[in-house]
Amino acid sequence: MQRSSAVVGVGESQFYRRGGSPDTEFQLACTAIRRAVEDAGLDLSDVDGIVSYMDTRNNPVRLAAALGLPRLEFTAQTFGGGGNGAASAVLIADAAVTAGYARNVVVFRALAQGQFGRFGQARVGAGAGVSGSAAYTAPYGLLSAAHINAVQTTRFMHEYGVTQDSLFEVAFTSYDNAQRNPRALRNGTPLTREDYDESRWIAEPFHLFDCCPENDGAAAIVVSSPEQARDLRKGGVPILAGAQGLEHRGGVDAFNEAPFPTAHFRHVAESLWARAGVGPQDVPVAQFYENFTGPVLMAITEMGFSPPEELDQWVTGGALRWPHGGLPINTSGGNLGEAYIHGFGLVTEAVRQIRGESTSQVGEPELSLMVAGPGYAPGSAVLFCKD
Repeated sequence: MQRSSAVVGVGESQFYRRGGSPDTEFQLACTAIRRAVEDAGLDLSDVDGIVSYMDTRNNPVRLAAALGLPRLEFTAQTFGGGGNGAASAVLIADAAVTAGYARNVVVFRALAQGQFGRFGQARVGAGAGVSGSAAYTAPYGLLSAAHINAVQTTRFMHEYGVTQDSLFEVAFTSYDNAQRNPRALRNGTPLTREDYDESRWIAEPFHLFDCCPENDGAAAIVVSSPEQARDLRKGGVPILAGAQGLEHRGGVDAFNEAPFPTAHFRHVAESLWARAGVGPQDVPVAQFYENFTGPVLMAITEMGFSPPEELDQWVTGGALRWPHGGLPINTSGGNLGEAYIHGFGLVTEAVRQIRGESTSQVGEPELSLMVAGPGYAPGSAVLFCKD
């Protein structure tokens, strides 16, 4: 499936702080889709497939009616309850186009946390029962994603000598890149080390600035065939390879997995690099989903960019910073600095790097990587390339 489909359009709604959007979540989704289709030089009538990334409220029936799509040939949605599926949604569209089930597939995510509440918020009330994985965590006070990821991060830091300085580097990098991005909600509010250290604890080792914000907005892409892409306005950004999956017992409840702590990307990395025919040493720029800063560091090691024992020195040496780091990450500002649209803004930014349209452009990259939400399984990643 190498280069058997390409991203031909990207688009976003305006991004808002939680509760700041004058539009509903559904309207934000329609806006992002419309802009992605316009960016491609297509008409809405050309869209014949929709893939939703963790978005059951804005279903294809509503979208097709509101957008005037004449005929849908393909619809799908990813598994998973966290940010781990952002890349796998792109891969579903890749598979649909490659198999000929659809010609132009929209992939999107809309999130209005002011309208529907924070995604991933603890919702266990007094006297309420819990089931599933929460039965192993809620009785001990682990009620939110912040709690759960803090436990994993603390263990990772202890085992490999990772310091708070590395967590700061992830947060600083996202905020610094946001200062060059006019779309970013944190544009105009740079982060200093003093700001970081003095911010309140959320769940140790996470300060306030280690945690993704609450936002309203939507982002979308259009995936088409390479043959059609060459006739469109901006051409296409091919999908070189992708991977989704997990190793045996990966992600099971109560942290009861052999490789704990893990970001669930060891298997994904093996498959991705084998399919792509390249390795982490060939990738000049990457977008790592940062729901929290700690899991980013875990994902970086599992994707093969640094051995865990050397990670702290590598990261604190400026490896993640633009423009001179060895692996600039989250060049739009990412979830922390641009907007938390459940990570889908990282997909559009990975495409913009190949196009040369990023506000923190990394030269003329041949490869651009997007790694979905670490810490939840099954993980997924997608690698874009030059045509």
